Amino acid sequence: MSPAYPPNGLEPAVPHMSRRQVLSLLPAAGLLAAATPARAAAGIDHARLLANTVAIFAGTPDVNARPEVAGKLAAIVATAKQRLAAMDKAGDGELFAGLKLGTDDAKLQLAFQYLYEIALATRTPGGELDNDTAVQRRVVDGLLWLHERYYGDQSKGYYGNWYNWEIGISTQVSRTLVLLADRVREERPDLTATYIASMDAYLRNGKNGDVDLDSRFHTGANLADITANRILQGALTADDARVGKAISDQATVFATVDPYNLQHGVTDGYYRDGSFIQHHSVAYTGSYGRILLTRVVQTLKTLEGATSGGASDLAGVVYRWIADGFAPLIFEGWMMEIVKGRAVSRTTTGYADVGVIVEAIADLADHVEGADALALKKYVKFLPAADTATFASPVSVARYAAIRADSAVPAADLNPPERCMAYNAMDRTVHRRPGYAFALARSSDRISKYEYMNGENLMPWFQGDGAYYLYLAGEDQREVFGVDYYTAVSPYRLAGVTAPVEERRTVPELYGRFWYENPGHPLNFTSSSESQNTYVYFPRAGNAFSGGATLGAYGAAGMVQSDDAAYTAKQAGILPDDFVVYRNAGATKSWFMLDDEIVVLAAGVSGQGGREAVTTVDSRIAAPGDAVTLTGEGWGGRAWQASGTTPPRWLRYANGTRGTAVGYAFFTEQPVAAGLETVTRSRRVVRVSNPDTSVTKNVFTASITHPATGDVPALAYALVPNATETRLRGYANGPLAVLVNNRHVQAIRHKSLGIVAANVFADGPRHVEHLLIDGPASVIVKSGKRTVVALSDPTMKRERVSVVLHGAPLRLDSADEGVTVRPVPGGTLVQATTRHAYGRTFTATLR
Repeated sequence: MSPAYPPNGLEPAVPHMSRRQVLSLLPAAGLLAAATPARAAAGIDHARLLANTVAIFAGTPDVNARPEVAGKLAAIVATAKQRLAAMDKAGDGELFAGLKLGTDDAKLQLAFQYLYEIALATRTPGGELDNDTAVQRRVVDGLLWLHERYYGDQSKGYYGNWYNWEIGISTQVSRTLVLLADRVREERPDLTATYIASMDAYLRNGKNGDVDLDSRFHTGANLADITANRILQGALTADDARVGKAISDQATVFATVDPYNLQHGVTDGYYRDGSFIQHHSVAYTGSYGRILLTRVVQTLKTLEGATSGGASDLAGVVYRWIADGFAPLIFEGWMMEIVKGRAVSRTTTGYADVGVIVEAIADLADHVEGADALALKKYVKFLPAADTATFASPVSVARYAAIRADSAVPAADLNPPERCMAYNAMDRTVHRRPGYAFALARSSDRISKYEYMNGENLMPWFQGDGAYYLYLAGEDQREVFGVDYYTAVSPYRLAGVTAPVEERRTVPELYGRFWYENPGHPLNFTSSSESQNTYVYFPRAGNAFSGGATLGAYGAAGMVQSDDAAYTAKQAGILPDDFVVYRNAGATKSWFMLDDEIVVLAAGVSGQGGREAVTTVDSRIAAPGDAVTLTGEGWGGRAWQASGTTPPRWLRYANGTRGTAVGYAFFTEQPVAAGLETVTRSRRVVRVSNPDTSVTKNVFTASITHPATGDVPALAYALVPNATETRLRGYANGPLAVLVNNRHVQAIRHKSLGIVAANVFADGPRHVEHLLIDGPASVIVKSGKRTVVALSDPTMKRERVSVVLHGAPLRLDSADEGVTVRPVPGGTLVQATTRHAYGRTFTATLR
């Protein structure tokens, strides 16, 4: 296996695997599609598959006897007793008290979930309800009751969210039938076949009651869920064809997405640079990505010893997902906000997200080999201790505890101490240093500006417009980010965002429901229509330029801020008259990520349409009782006053209670307004189903207003994590300089590092110090004993990108494939063939 971080430090080592290569790694998948029933039966041990599944969720006698698993067992039993008590108190039309059925699909799914939770306790060795036949009969009777009254009639079902009917209910039912297979066979022998027929009938986004790989609903994590259910269903009925096709269908999620050769038109999945996309254009590693990770690892465990082929190579693919897809996005046990979609508005994200990933990592360590297995175990010990009560499997709890207790396994991060990851396929960048991590969310005509859906993430409008998050080491991130950040901070003042001065309304406020309904329009707006996705749930931006280059652990990123697809379509007369759209502010932005600072440049800033705009340098939250101080210095050397009108040369925000600080160094005199205010809001302002819990926070905001007259079209500043006042004063005559900052070119120089970095947004050639760049590009040049040049095409549309280094001719030392170097009059030409590179960085070392 490749190391977790490649030797040149330039590109993540995610293997590029086609669907054909993936299928070749699963002999059972290829065999079963064409095998005779006899040969297929020889390839699958259905009893072993079912036993594996029971062991995953219920544990085994040996595992459950371990003291570290006692808490999980107690939780399983306690949950089951709670559900049984609700069953005892059920009223008319209820299976469980409080769950009124017939019109609410979410409540119907809960009813099936409750039955599963009861069934689980009756199969959990060592638990109080283990093998309680009376309780098992109640579950079986409950399944029959639900099917007869609320599930079996296909003409009355399938209201509400498609997910509940095609995935949610089927997951609970399939697992319950596995757990109680013997009881069902003895007492209701037709029940399994009856339910499978109904589950097939509800697979309405599929084809003939099966998966349809051409369906936009059957992709990524959703596909993994559906196929995992169908594997269990096939094992229950000894249906080799169902199991085989489900394995084959699920195997497609392991294939690396090639945007230039899409299979079934699917853009969902993992990309070469470690990006993960779900819903066709949403950066989603932290939500759907972790669901997919969990499900495929569970499938590996389910199939272990049950099929004629192995899947160790596929486990190796999943290892790369973790090393280059997940690990950079996890900071001290916290999943970063930039890859959660609408889930950012939920109350249980962040550390809880990572607990799910840790369980999968602990399990995967048994399926990979040698150095990879050891690296995963080290990472399990490196991450903060997980709450194992939330694990899905008692076996995983025991495995996790064994790894944590193993003194022969040292703790070690999967990330090197210094790392910069350009996830250009999903318009995200992560920059890590000891002491902090910086996460940036961009958008483009490829990637959505945000995700709203089902009353979640109600005010998401600017989350993909260069919003960034600066995580400081040693923090409890729940106190500075998570749901309370979005609750307390204005959606127009997210850190890094340039927003027009206007008030917007949420989707429920606009339309009186969670979506825009207009089935009579040619675009057929319904709750799950493609038009709803395109214009309401997760609209893309209009700009092509969004991306950047990395050179070792340094990075540059740029974006042209634009309107979303809905606004553009409304101007073109495509959308209905009552469909409300909002015009965005315009700006050209760059972020240059170094060691001690992140430099931010913005130019061409306009509120558009005669409006002002506001750029937020930072917004941070703290507890009301925290000792927060704000200090600064004006350009004349005097102390800066928050109530004054003198622009600051630098500011420092410090939380003395938490021992953290962030500095802001400004490179030109800019009308920065900064201050603190106490804000109290309910968590329901960001998500309808959140508890109506009031949150009070001390909110710090530093911002710059851009008048409608265009008087402040540009700005330049540095974010300085963990800054002292002494360090901030040093920026006045320090090694860092802004070379160019306009809407055509943005560039900086760091003399001590020997770095010149530039983003060119316009056609060339364009001069930056000793560089001549031929057009839209992101370029980093580091000089020293060797000169290293890194360049990329952030538009992802150019055939090639080139830069001329003026001065004495340089000779090629080494270069990535596709890079050529040759002398030209007055310097050296470095050219990279960027066609079909999808924003990848190309590097050449010269001497």
